[in-house]
Amino acid sequence: MKVLIAEDDPISRRMLEAFLVKWGYEVVVTTQGEEAWAALQVNDAPQIAVLDWMMPGKDGIELCRSVRQRKGRTYTYLLLLTARGHKEDVVEGLEAGADDYVTKPFDPFELRARLRAGRRIIELQDQLLSAREALRDQAARDPLTDLWNHGTILEILRKEVARASRSHTALAVSMIDVDRFKAINDTYGHMAGDSVLRETARRLRGAMRTYDSLGRYGGDEFLAVLPGCDPAGAARFAESFRARLDRKAIDTPEGLIPVALTLGVAGVGEVHSLRPEALVRAADAALYRAKIAGRNRVAMAAPEDIESEMTKPVPESDPTESSGMIAELPDVPRPAS
Repeated sequence: MKVLIAEDDPISRRMLEAFLVKWGYEVVVTTQGEEAWAALQVNDAPQIAVLDWMMPGKDGIELCRSVRQRKGRTYTYLLLLTARGHKEDVVEGLEAGADDYVTKPFDPFELRARLRAGRRIIELQDQLLSAREALRDQAARDPLTDLWNHGTILEILRKEVARASRSHTALAVSMIDVDRFKAINDTYGHMAGDSVLRETARRLRGAMRTYDSLGRYGGDEFLAVLPGCDPAGAARFAESFRARLDRKAIDTPEGLIPVALTLGVAGVGEVHSLRPEALVRAADAALYRAKIAGRNRVAMAAPEDIESEMTKPVPESDPTESSGMIAELPDVPRPAS
């Protein structure tokens, strides 16, 4: 673990560095408060800091206050090094944000024990943060396919629309439907249907670029978000998605089942003003046309289809306008799956 030393006295500083290196810490050494503050701002800043109370520039108390006023950073354990031993001084240091203190001249065994306590706190914090991120990711995933769930893929689309609008770059989406999925469930059972959806998701992921996003939109439908993809490029991607299945058999508990996909695609070559729901609805309408035409094919939304969707009023209660979140979009009527 990396530890910052902020100490202007050369003898004390060398002793601190020698002991910490001996105990296995990676040490960052500074000699005054402003230098220590700068060292705590970098991306891989030390998570434990040993701060002398009296230093040129920012003293240890000021540093503690500055660190505690930061927002959005991981916790830094602050150990105040001081020659002041009165209770009121200790209280002042702790109220400024220090986690603990060691009096000068420091006892190496006491210092080592207090550093160990700080290390345990930092390690526990890291474990809690990892668990929180795992739970956050789990909440954003569809449990069956491990793709992004409905709400998350729409939020990703909202962010990509905003990004494309700022840079005036291309953006496309594809609505993907498993052909006659209801018949698969009715004939082979829901366990077989689940196997079909899991394998379909796996094959679709294999055709995507690292910066594309794929989510389970609902039931047997998937939504692919394709940044930087103009309509022609999106059509090629959709065809590669379709070819991943194209009536190829999927192994399920009930045996091999041939599966095909129908896809609707909507894209804009240069985004200036675009509502996310307009893009999804245009792709959904193209999907409807592809299913009417016989399934197992790709249909493109025309530019006027997207423009038509853009002119439709957004309901006053639409969260897209009121809170920055994408509303759940109504389905276009379509033939049975």
